[in-house]
Amino acid sequence: MEVIALQSGSSGNCIYVRSGDTAVLFDAGISGSKAESRLADHGYDIRDCQAIVLSHEHYDHISGVGIFSRKFGLPVHANLRTWNATRAKPSIGCMGHPNHFVTGKPFEIGGLRIESIRTPHDAIEGVCFVIEEIESGCRFGLLTDLGHVFEELHAVIGSLDAVLLESNYDEEMLHNGPYPQHLKLRIAGKRGHISNSDAATLLDSCDAGRLSWVCLGHLSAHNNTPQVALATHQAKHRDRFSLFCADRDGATKLPAL
Repeated sequence: MEVIALQSGSSGNCIYVRSGDTAVLFDAGISGSKAESRLADHGYDIRDCQAIVLSHEHYDHISGVGIFSRKFGLPVHANLRTWNATRAKPSIGCMGHPNHFVTGKPFEIGGLRIESIRTPHDAIEGVCFVIEEIESGCRFGLLTDLGHVFEELHAVIGSLDAVLLESNYDEEMLHNGPYPQHLKLRIAGKRGHISNSDAATLLDSCDAGRLSWVCLGHLSAHNNTPQVALATHQAKHRDRFSLFCADRDGATKLPAL
């Protein structure tokens, strides 16, 4: 299984996962031209993807989905409430024929089996994903926009071979930063995002013996830096697994699984 984070951060998210002849994009929060060129830089054609799968309707995850669908001919998969909320945004435009999955019920696209897990993030029916390579059983978790650390995450992480995990903000940077108080409360609240410390403590509390690598993702532009996020995690985990940080403004190719 190959994973490329075409972008991961508060300004846009799009993750490419490939297994053999099956290639799927998870979220479409960047422009079509960026997605196309970043995949081409790694030798892939975006038109060869079988689908786009949406996690929720926030703009940093869906801004390009209409273009991806119309220009590149990619079918869009989403749960019904996310589909309707996305379609209702005037800037998105047509997304073609709907492909609805039921949250919590696994579905397959080519050689990939996809599990969706409901999150307490402040979306209408937000989910995170586990993507399993059917032939090998290799499992990759795409766990962002989590709201807070909820109990199911412990068992999920224990079942994974690799994970891209939200590590959105540094608590001190958020507290001392320029955001208005209501936004600070939203980010740090039960339906917002998880911090570097939250993410590091979660990993430390899990049986993560299967994990070969962890990629920190969805970093805030104003309340975090890759250096701060990595330092927080390295202090907790030492050499338990390889640790990476997804680029907020470009592609990050991760080790093959």
